[in-house]
Amino acid sequence: MRNLRREAASADNRTKTMSRVFAAAAPAAICLAAIAGAARGTDVFEAGTRGAAEGLKTAVRIFPALVMLLTAVSMLRASGALDALAAAAAPAFRALGIPPETCALMIVRPVSGSAALAVGADIIARAGADSLLGRTAAVMLGSTETTFYVITVYCGAAGVKKLRYAVPAALAADFAAFFTAALSVRLLYG
Repeated sequence: MRNLRREAASADNRTKTMSRVFAAAAPAAICLAAIAGAARGTDVFEAGTRGAAEGLKTAVRIFPALVMLLTAVSMLRASGALDALAAAAAPAFRALGIPPETCALMIVRPVSGSAALAVGADIIARAGADSLLGRTAAVMLGSTETTFYVITVYCGAAGVKKLRYAVPAALAADFAAFFTAALSVRLLYG
């Protein structure tokens, strides 16, 4: 019993130490960048102010697209359309070896990270964190990206208007990650 307490205290101390290290990392990086800029003769304050102004312009430019994206996700969830789409896609996912209960997660993940986390938390709460379904949902969340959000932010910031193959390629990568996540969990834990 003492060994367990000692190990728990040691783990807690390691966690606190790592937390302190990571909390100091960002200020240290900023200080190092300022020192390096000053050593090169750059007006660090002016460069920082100019960068902040450009960042603010970018935020203003992409804000309407982000508002529309989040509104669309909320409307899909509230209307029940997301559940209907998941029910329609379930047979195809079942044939591919993907748990049909993850359909809603797969549909919403490319659009919204927060909505996907809510769907994933719901799956884990219903099935259990150590269940095959819970693990599959967790691996899917960790191995995919919010494709439309990322494309909106990065292409909006860069001023890219014609996306060409970016969306189909990103969605194909998401689907490959969903399939691989389900397969991996099934092979490792099934």
